[in-house]
Amino acid sequence: MECHKVLVTGGTGFLASAIVQALIEQKQQYAITVLDIKPPSSDAPSHANVNYVQADVLNFEDILKVFKEAKPSIVVHTVGVSPAGNARYSQNGKTALFEINVNGTKNALDASRQTGVQAFIYTSSCAVVTDDVDHDYPNYDETTPTGNSTLIYGQSKTTAETLVISANSPTLRTCALRPSIIFGPGDVQGIPTIHACMAKGETPFIIGSGTNLFDFVYVTNVADAHVLAISNLLTSSSAAGQVFCISNDVPSFEVRIPKRLAWILGFAAEYVTWVMGTQATLSRGSVKDACGVRYANLGKARRVLGYQPRIGLAKGVKIACQHYKTQLRR
Repeated sequence: MECHKVLVTGGTGFLASAIVQALIEQKQQYAITVLDIKPPSSDAPSHANVNYVQADVLNFEDILKVFKEAKPSIVVHTVGVSPAGNARYSQNGKTALFEINVNGTKNALDASRQTGVQAFIYTSSCAVVTDDVDHDYPNYDETTPTGNSTLIYGQSKTTAETLVISANSPTLRTCALRPSIIFGPGDVQGIPTIHACMAKGETPFIIGSGTNLFDFVYVTNVADAHVLAISNLLTSSSAAGQVFCISNDVPSFEVRIPKRLAWILGFAAEYVTWVMGTQATLSRGSVKDACGVRYANLGKARRVLGYQPRIGLAKGVKIACQHYKTQLRR
């Protein structure tokens, strides 16, 4: 059986580590080069077919050297940064964020073109649609217009995704995956935020009606989608030039806080945190997020990639929370 060479950028990160592990577990053998600015952690996936290399995607000459030495036929580009907490709702740091999310992607594409890479899978985000936080997006899909993001993360991912899809050609087949908010063991944003709310006694409070549907996706399900995309681009290539929404699917359908009151409280919290130099759970931006309707239609991913979430939401949350508590005890 042919052993395909895969290069994973940002490969020591939360999602990328799950992708590397998923590739290790495939019957199809892959020789994997993991490129990241950071060295691997002690619990990073380890295997004879995995090689870790340190390089910065913003340094084109350095990553071009890695590409030439690794000779990958497939590149999975996961590098990206997202503002944490209430910084998500600010325009501060836009230049630095675009530098990594957009120029880093451009460098990876240019290195791929120059070294004969055949397939390029980009980890985009649901944010290309849902970071337009002034509007609801029920059952959005790949045909839903992008370019309306009000937040800098969504703007940067939209720009980078456009670069990737525009680069699709007979010699470099590209596609982009748009995962919903990712959680799981190793998550440094979602699960820690839940535990912080628990510690502050905030979990009884529900902002708005509490009936709005919002997508999340377990990390190994996203990794599965990347493996399916690799397989597709190496065989039928029906995913070439395409984007795919990836989520856990939405399940069917306490103190409740009306949206208007929550917005006022969020504004007040912003003022207090500005004065105190601390971070609060509530802000006007987080209220919009909490009350938004944003969930994806998975029809295209199922039809073209054969994607099906293996880990359900309830099971995923349980696994992630147990892992987080174990880490806290260390």
